[in-house]
Amino acid sequence: MTDRRTELAANLARVEERISAACAAAGRKREEVTLIVVTKTYPASDVRLLSELGVRHVAENRDQDAAPKAAECADLPLTWHFVGQLQTNKVRSVVSYADVVHSVDRIRLVTALSAAAVRAGRELDCLIQVALDAESGERGDRGGVAPDGVAVLADAITAAEGLRPAGLMTVAPLAGPYAGRPRAAFDRLMEISTGLRAAHPAANMVSAGMSADLDDAVAAGATHVRVGSAVLGVRPGLG
Repeated sequence: MTDRRTELAANLARVEERISAACAAAGRKREEVTLIVVTKTYPASDVRLLSELGVRHVAENRDQDAAPKAAECADLPLTWHFVGQLQTNKVRSVVSYADVVHSVDRIRLVTALSAAAVRAGRELDCLIQVALDAESGERGDRGGVAPDGVAVLADAITAAEGLRPAGLMTVAPLAGPYAGRPRAAFDRLMEISTGLRAAHPAANMVSAGMSADLDDAVAAGATHVRVGSAVLGVRPGLG
């Protein structure tokens, strides 16, 4: 366990250096960017070590993995983010532990999240996942709503009991005009965010950037970066 703690501490330090350097290059303050460590496929023991090392935000993308892990770590001062595609039949479970859902992309999901939040007596921050490749008519399998659908979803979240419109999330597209151009993709997300904030001033979170492209996300103005392998290593079973 000591070796794992040392490994995680070293990885966190490297990621911290990257975020700090990207902030400095962009003329931003370091505290403007929140690191979310994506702990998917990793055990609760790693989450506990990360908490000891000062991590306060963790993310999961599969409810069947996340629910027991969140329960096991319920005593820790953590904010739990759900970042995966979310089926309505998993909503009730996700709402029981997640503080922020990054993958809201359809009205039906808003309705389900609202009902579950009210039932659980919780207030949930919702990020609208934007599929930037949808602008070119190409859609990947990562979920998300086309940019021209953001305003309608934001209004629906605002009107829904138990939910708050918190901002936007995207994954750099693998297809379409932004393929291989994460900085351009994140710049476009910031444009959409500016429009969203005009109508919903509190929806100021911009979740963008992962291990490979967090520097581009920070340069573009992201407020939250979602980092998994750069902190935890290559996921088990993937090499």
